[in-house]
Amino acid sequence: MKRYKWMVIILNLLALLIYFGYAIVAKEALLKDGQLVLLELAPLDPRSLIQGDYMTLRYKISENADAKDIPKRGYCVIHLDSNGIASKARFQQHKSPLSRHEHLIEYTRPDRWNINIGAESFFFEEGQAEKYGKAKYGGVKVDKNGNSLLMALYDEKLQKI
Repeated sequence: MKRYKWMVIILNLLALLIYFGYAIVAKEALLKDGQLVLLELAPLDPRSLIQGDYMTLRYKISENADAKDIPKRGYCVIHLDSNGIASKARFQQHKSPLSRHEHLIEYTRPDRWNINIGAESFFFEEGQAEKYGKAKYGGVKVDKNGNSLLMALYDEKLQKI
């Protein structure tokens, strides 16, 4: 019985390592091949006494949406201007329909009032709150499947902070 117990533990650990390895490879591919999209930020609050300095991010493209009328999971369809700044076209449940110049960002709706698009928190070194408090855009890498990864914050001049 003890031998089976150890085999189950080892198999579970191996499965966990394979899963984490796959997740790391997928994120690295997104960093390398994803398209940089700038999402305008809604008002920010750069403090947390328990977790240290961080910002809770809200994106303008998720504002003014009637969350109760959209599916719990789906895609925010965006258009990009010449600077790579996103504007919301619509929310939809599936990857299609999608026109030639539209891009997808996967979203979730955790409750009736909020829509989460990409990373909702940005952590930074203690004492840097004033620097990051000037952020106007969140720089997000997006792939063709709607996966996104927050890269950095940008100011109103589109300079990386």
